[in-house]
Amino acid sequence: MKSRTPNWKKNPIVLSMVLSLAGSFSVMAETGVKEKQVQIEVSDIPLDSALQSVAKQFGKQIVFFSNVAEGLTAKPFAGDYTERAALDALLQNTGLQYRYINKRTIAIEKATNEAELSEKKQSNAAGASDTQTYASPTSKKQASSKGMVENITVTAQRRTQNLQEVPISVSVMKGDLLDSVSTSGGDIRFMSARIPSLKIESSFGRSFPRFYIRGIGNQDYDLNASQPVSLVYDDVVQESPILKGFPVFDVQSVEVLRGPQGTLFGRNTPAGLVKFTSNRPTQHLEGYFSASYASLNTVSMQGAISGGLTDSISARVSLLKQTRDDYIDTKAPGFEQNDVLGGYDDQAAKVQVLYEPNDNFSALFNYHTRDLDGTPTVFRASAITPGTNDFVAGFDRETVYQDAADRATQSVKVDGGSVKLEYLTTDYSFTSITGYEAVEMFSRADVDGGYQVSTFSDPSGYTGELGTVPSFSVESADGIPDHSQFTQEFRVASNELGAFDYQAGFFFFTEDLDIDTLHYNTDGSLKRYLQQNQKTDAWAVFASGDYDVSAKLKVTGGLRYSKDKKEYVAQRIMATSSDGDFFDPMYADTEDSAISWDLSATYEYSDDTNLYTRLSKGFRAPSIQGRVVSGDDPKLSIADSEIIHSIEFGTKSDLLDGAARINFDVFYFEMNDQQLTAQSSFDEGAAKELVNVDKTVGFGFEAEGEYAITSDLITTLGVSYNNTEIQDKNVAISTCSFCTVKNPVDENGLIGVDGLSLPRAPEWIGNFTLRYGKEVGDGELYFYTDWSYASEVRFSLIDALEMRQDPYLEGGVRLGYLFAVDKYDVEVAAYGRNITDETALIGGVTINNLAGVVNEGRLWGADVKIKF
Repeated sequence: MKSRTPNWKKNPIVLSMVLSLAGSFSVMAETGVKEKQVQIEVSDIPLDSALQSVAKQFGKQIVFFSNVAEGLTAKPFAGDYTERAALDALLQNTGLQYRYINKRTIAIEKATNEAELSEKKQSNAAGASDTQTYASPTSKKQASSKGMVENITVTAQRRTQNLQEVPISVSVMKGDLLDSVSTSGGDIRFMSARIPSLKIESSFGRSFPRFYIRGIGNQDYDLNASQPVSLVYDDVVQESPILKGFPVFDVQSVEVLRGPQGTLFGRNTPAGLVKFTSNRPTQHLEGYFSASYASLNTVSMQGAISGGLTDSISARVSLLKQTRDDYIDTKAPGFEQNDVLGGYDDQAAKVQVLYEPNDNFSALFNYHTRDLDGTPTVFRASAITPGTNDFVAGFDRETVYQDAADRATQSVKVDGGSVKLEYLTTDYSFTSITGYEAVEMFSRADVDGGYQVSTFSDPSGYTGELGTVPSFSVESADGIPDHSQFTQEFRVASNELGAFDYQAGFFFFTEDLDIDTLHYNTDGSLKRYLQQNQKTDAWAVFASGDYDVSAKLKVTGGLRYSKDKKEYVAQRIMATSSDGDFFDPMYADTEDSAISWDLSATYEYSDDTNLYTRLSKGFRAPSIQGRVVSGDDPKLSIADSEIIHSIEFGTKSDLLDGAARINFDVFYFEMNDQQLTAQSSFDEGAAKELVNVDKTVGFGFEAEGEYAITSDLITTLGVSYNNTEIQDKNVAISTCSFCTVKNPVDENGLIGVDGLSLPRAPEWIGNFTLRYGKEVGDGELYFYTDWSYASEVRFSLIDALEMRQDPYLEGGVRLGYLFAVDKYDVEVAAYGRNITDETALIGGVTINNLAGVVNEGRLWGADVKIKF
């Protein structure tokens, strides 16, 4: 078994920061928040206007959940008040409460359980956190058996808003679901199919996730690949596909924005956006620690501590460690070895420091790092029965027949940081976000997944037996020896000026990426070596505004001009005699600009229901692929920009007096020149190529609901339907070896793609959760279950019977007990993932045999979590 030793000692920067901050935390329990007093005078004006006015005097903004303040009038008062005292006075006898979403934003909503709110108010008296809730002093409701769904805020429009008022199809993942699906050591793919229209897969193990929204994605496995789904982590775009695999831990929420998001988030967002927001530093002392142990010696530990270092400086340190032992044996003749694949040691840390010298200015400093030592995706040679997508007889999840298993390795090292500066005046907010990311990685795998049994001159030895490979072996590696990404955004936004509000800004991006591609002989010696470099510069200007046409109708629109330029070079350093003597550098440059826009309208149909429509345009910049490591006439592959136009209609409703929420939308899109990855039609030099298909159309719907049947029983349900079709009679690509292909074949032996749905695009996605809790003793005993479903998908543009995944249903279960010990909240639980032990083909390789990739098996485990 390979040794996977802890690597914190490799990063002395993190250790020193953690130790110094930990020393400062020892005094933060005594740190108080000194609230200033302001001269307040309120007349008998509408309550919502009074709240907005008072909030501005303290440098804050107000977010209303539904029309909770409609028809209410403020009670006149005057005098010197602190912020909380003023809010208490305004909300007295209104049946409303206020909640701090963050240091700058206060939500106003209906009051809920009296006992819970009183406890929160007392325990958080030292200072406002990101999740504090306060009821008006004399209007709290008595506890009852009636349940209420949680109000949700999002930042889909770069402002903190109520989810129900945003004219975009947005899903939020947080709370029980996020904890349940991530606790067993899973990587970012745990989100796949847990949200309508979202699919995530990878052929690089725990790195390089590929995202698909509404069927739109990119299968390109090159390390300079671009994707039509952007990922933003703490306000910084993660452009490299390796950066997108950063672990998800200590996050406040995950937002998934469906449809083009080009106006506010820029290029490479035609399908949508996945946005992660970390928990921010707090002035009061808080934190947590959790530890989980599961099958296969899977260990997951994470924790965070947050608090004030001074009256104006607070900090938060978050740590994660996930490990698993190798558990897959190889039984290739002459290469037998036990426990050689499948393990990993994945560690990450985030350190945040927040400086708030006054109510108008804040500076948030973020440093994050990751160190992964793991196994690449495990390929299994000749594992698929020809003419079907069934596994062959004798297939075993924990056995492979690789002759290079002991050389398989994957390492990823990420370091990054950001500085977010915010300056708030009465009418405007000014924001600057500076980000820097750097990654190094190396991944080597036995891609054919087996051992060679025949040659080109005598192919008779290959009969398709499990684990065998004909003619030639494929062991390759890709690495990033050097990489840097720098981003800068400046933004100005108005603060509730009246009927019209707006924001505008400038964005700059630059990336320098080195790539190594290596091929190996059967004995592991190097036979081919290719070096690539890609430099990307991009910039954009944007503006967006919303106008209240009437009390019930709001119109929002925006424009963004983007410019993208790439300079690319590839050069062979080593090749075989069959590749000829081509060692000259190959160059490619691309440059393009585009205008993205959106226009939407939101209509308040009733107090609890909003209707909206949205038109939008987005684009993905040109892409270059240079997998020219072999062949005597290699060619670079270049794809032009893709353009999407989309329209959607939706409704967002709160029902049953806040006990239920249902959001629904229908959409239609057309894409021109969509970039797709195909089996190469080149005679020489590449296994894959980029193609632009003339037109792609898609339509479907998404629906999500949450229902608090009682305060003890809560359920959620999500479903999506996506119908996509490629319309291009001219694009022709190569077929695959040993496949039963259904595509039409032309006179050159190439196959067409016209009429096909997009690859990796399930028509149906469904998800369901249920939580039941019951007071037992001094705590709560609860049961939680979550299920996800995805219909059949093809793995590529080739419509082959062998290269597809059957409909897949996966479930998880969790049984836990919550209780308090002094000031600590404790949770102990047992859980299971993939509890039906479903074995599914989730990927395939057609280079020289029907190699397959299998899903993760059933896991049983237990964990404990302590919060303070």
